[in-house]
Amino acid sequence: MTLTLDDIRARESRYVLPTYKRQPVAFVRGSGSRLYDTDGREYLDFISGIGVTSLGHAHPGLTAVIAEQAATLLHTSNLYYHPFQAEAAARLAQLSGLARTFFCNSGTEAVEACLKFARRYWYTQGATSRTEFVALEGAFAGRTFGSLSVTHDEHYRAPFAPLLAGVTFVDPSRPDSLVAAVTDRTAAIIAEPIQGEGGIRPLTPQLVAAINDVCSRTGTLYIADEVQTGLGRTGAPFYFQVLGLNPDLMSLGKALGGGLPVGAALLSERVSQTISAGDHGSTYGGNLLGTRAAAFFLTQLMDQGLLEHVQRAGEHFERRLRALALKHPAITGVRGAGLMRGLQLSMDATPVVDAAREAGLLVNRTDEKVVRLLPPLTVETADIDRAAGMLDAVFAAHAREVQV
Repeated sequence: MTLTLDDIRARESRYVLPTYKRQPVAFVRGSGSRLYDTDGREYLDFISGIGVTSLGHAHPGLTAVIAEQAATLLHTSNLYYHPFQAEAAARLAQLSGLARTFFCNSGTEAVEACLKFARRYWYTQGATSRTEFVALEGAFAGRTFGSLSVTHDEHYRAPFAPLLAGVTFVDPSRPDSLVAAVTDRTAAIIAEPIQGEGGIRPLTPQLVAAINDVCSRTGTLYIADEVQTGLGRTGAPFYFQVLGLNPDLMSLGKALGGGLPVGAALLSERVSQTISAGDHGSTYGGNLLGTRAAAFFLTQLMDQGLLEHVQRAGEHFERRLRALALKHPAITGVRGAGLMRGLQLSMDATPVVDAAREAGLLVNRTDEKVVRLLPPLTVETADIDRAAGMLDAVFAAHAREVQV
């Protein structure tokens, strides 16, 4: 039996906790940069599961690896060894320069691990009062208690207060406020190199310099939250490398499994030396299926030309988006890097997102007036051109509606 959108919505309304504001479409299959709904209609996917389906949909190599592993062995727990954690961790160390990896199931879990490991580091040093964190206004780190505590938006936080004590948020446009916020009680600064939910906003050179300086002077740890920016999304392995930051810890997720739930916290050697058996754990984290998928993705990124493809495609993407901005006054700015882009609008982005979906293009809204675009890392330039054409038509129609 083929279910219709109405069938699915009716079932969800009865049985599923309504924590999401879903758009009125249900997808049943995908291929590359395309998705197909219950009516068979094709959409160009420029949000890729919020940056998750990094190799596109139904990638034949990833599909084969998943099927082979599922038919062999899925899970044994972290009581025992298996081959794929070390394989994926070795590639992450090579890409990042961070020595050790803890595997978990999501980016949020990776943030939680980083917060714990930062506190554990200072506990081991005997500095038991260094338990606090400095985060940025506009930050989004997740919705569990620890990650929510370093997420700035009050509408996420207020219903669940009180959260972790000792978190100070600073204005990213004021590096001096960050320096002033770091005290002898600060364990770590946590910051996304490009704020994702905050509107695709890269850290400024001035803020980067302030983070590097205050961490160097005070020993404060820096946690790079690269859940959205990391693993080639920007055309670099990690965006902290582009900015010149020096993380002690890093949170990863989204792209790492190509669609399977896998996350990772990466640690420098000095931090990892302070972690002991039993300090953290995960029943599912680092299972055979997830880490084999991660190892496959990392091989594509590092050895099969994917990173170079993102660099070329990202440059083309930026050119097409900037041409749109020159043509349409509603677009007041283009931000981001590689295949992580945001269109700053002079209006709420919701009508644009809805009109794009009706035209067959999937994007989403963030920070109220920003259209976020996160196509698969495998996206072809022809699809970038097609997406730009769809957006061109959407903004042209909007201009006509405003005039009327």
